[in-house]
Amino acid sequence: MDEVRQEAGLPTKEQVLEALKVVYDPEIPVNIVDLGLVYDVEVHENGVVDVTMTLTAIGCPAQDVVKADAEMAVMRLPGVQGVNVEFVWTPPWTPARMTEEGKRMMRMFGFNV
Repeated sequence: MDEVRQEAGLPTKEQVLEALKVVYDPEIPVNIVDLGLVYDVEVHENGVVDVTMTLTAIGCPAQDVVKADAEMAVMRLPGVQGVNVEFVWTPPWTPARMTEEGKRMMRMFGFNV
């Protein structure tokens, strides 16, 4: 399916996730992908990308910044016509959702994960 999307000039899910690695929660020195905040990415045939994600806490004051940064990061990909970022709170985020790279980065900054 990703090959068909690439032939149509659309990014793959993996390319979207890679683009999202430039987005950081301002309070945590790890990108949102390695933090495990991105739950799903869907690339539609019309070039619209839906990103389902969460934050480390409900009511996080950085929500608008993270959303805007995620939208800009994905919009830079060829073929993307629009981005919808939806925040969900179920399942709740826990450090267990972090990638091994995210955990390594957190340990480098002195966090115990």
